[in-house]
Amino acid sequence: MTSQTLREARKYEEASEKLISKEDRPGFHLSVRIGWLNDPNGFSVYNGMYHLFYQYHPYSSHTGPMHWGHAVSKDLLHWNYLPAALAPDEFYDRDGCFSGSAVTLEDGRHLLMYTGVIRERQKDGGICEVQTQCVAVGDGTDYEKYEGNPVLDETHLPEGGSRFDFRDPKMWKTEDGTYRCVVGNRSADGSGQILLYTSKDGFQWEFKNVLIANRNRFGSMWECPDFFYLDGKWVLLTSPQDMLPQGFEYHNGNGTLCLIGDYDPKTDTFIEQHDQAIDYGIDFYAPQTIETSDGRRIMIGWMQNWDACGIRTPEEPWSGQMSLPRELFIRNGRLYQAPVRELDALRKNEIAYKNKSISGEIRLQGIQGRRVDMELVLSPGDEENLYQKFAVRFAQNAQYRTSLSFRPHESVLKIDRKFSGSRRAIIHQRRCLVKDQKGKLKLRIILDSFSAEIFVNDGEQVLSVTMYTDLDAQDISFFADGQVLMDIIKYDLDMEGSNPSDRGILG
Repeated sequence: MTSQTLREARKYEEASEKLISKEDRPGFHLSVRIGWLNDPNGFSVYNGMYHLFYQYHPYSSHTGPMHWGHAVSKDLLHWNYLPAALAPDEFYDRDGCFSGSAVTLEDGRHLLMYTGVIRERQKDGGICEVQTQCVAVGDGTDYEKYEGNPVLDETHLPEGGSRFDFRDPKMWKTEDGTYRCVVGNRSADGSGQILLYTSKDGFQWEFKNVLIANRNRFGSMWECPDFFYLDGKWVLLTSPQDMLPQGFEYHNGNGTLCLIGDYDPKTDTFIEQHDQAIDYGIDFYAPQTIETSDGRRIMIGWMQNWDACGIRTPEEPWSGQMSLPRELFIRNGRLYQAPVRELDALRKNEIAYKNKSISGEIRLQGIQGRRVDMELVLSPGDEENLYQKFAVRFAQNAQYRTSLSFRPHESVLKIDRKFSGSRRAIIHQRRCLVKDQKGKLKLRIILDSFSAEIFVNDGEQVLSVTMYTDLDAQDISFFADGQVLMDIIKYDLDMEGSNPSDRGILG
């Protein structure tokens, strides 16, 4: 039975989404229906459709008591909103239905698992959030919370585990038909750990082991874990809070972490062999993955950063969008990412230049726009006298621009949005170290109305950034200090002429 709180949210979102015109939304990135969006939740395949839920506060463009918004797609690019799935309407989640995941049960129902939050006053007068794991089951549109909630609480924690930092369950179904989930938790040393739980039916859960402990190496609390097998390796994705930089590999604050290694089924522990950031740009957090029906591992993340949320003003009717869905691979012991291949169906109006010499700033006829897919291959014009800098500037007019620049002598790639129109002193620059290839560089730059995602050297690194620049800033220019030879292929990305068939993804 739908609660009054959920009915009100559904009524509000249906009426209020009309305030946002189609032109004021991203083209192929999922944005919030109305209000505030953060972490992706419940990313899953159900009844032949991709389902994506999200952290949601419909009543303002700032975070508030969390609901679960809901959207479905046949191709991960054209999204249709469904009514809000969850609202904070029970005693165990009255202060928010926070992040979680989804699986299909043996009987065909859709099971959601989420973190319920209750704000509790402490003896010292402070307020802490007690976090438990809860489930709801439904048909892909409507969900009923389980009468036995919460299914995981402080009694299911290992010794020293915090009941105030215990969140973000990610479930999956094993080959033997049972269920597992990983949950983020803060251990007695004050840093994160990932807990592993098992269940025979998805409702009754048991603690198995500490899968891996942070031990204060990568930030503090580890949020939004995901754990899966890919290309012969086990992969753990998580989003650490309070990170310190390690050279160019990590950034200060709220970051992303990928650990690659092996899983020992005898001890239920993960043995890490490689660590790296997931995204090297400004705006990417809390990713979640699925395995598609054709065997691909697809990841999507919140294309925002908790340290840069002020880029949107309170007057805006919406705040928050998801990243482009990305296919994941392990190559040379490292995580690689590629834009989901369905994006290729949106390409039209190909324009190409071969071996174009660039010195100073130039514009190329036909190379412009805000919904664009560009592939650039750079090489030095004079290998004996290597160029000092190359830059591509986009979302540009006489007043605004966002730039991506490369200095080959340092092998440093930088994204910079300080001239994008922001009036806030938030994070505007990020840098990453790329492999030194003597001035050679391969880039794929995907622009949507309010974002850019840059895939470097076939996805060895990715930089994501949002920029809420006026949409009339359509120019793209190129700059070289020295001489650069550039091959470029540019496509417009057309949402209207590429609607997926009505058969669904499994049709």
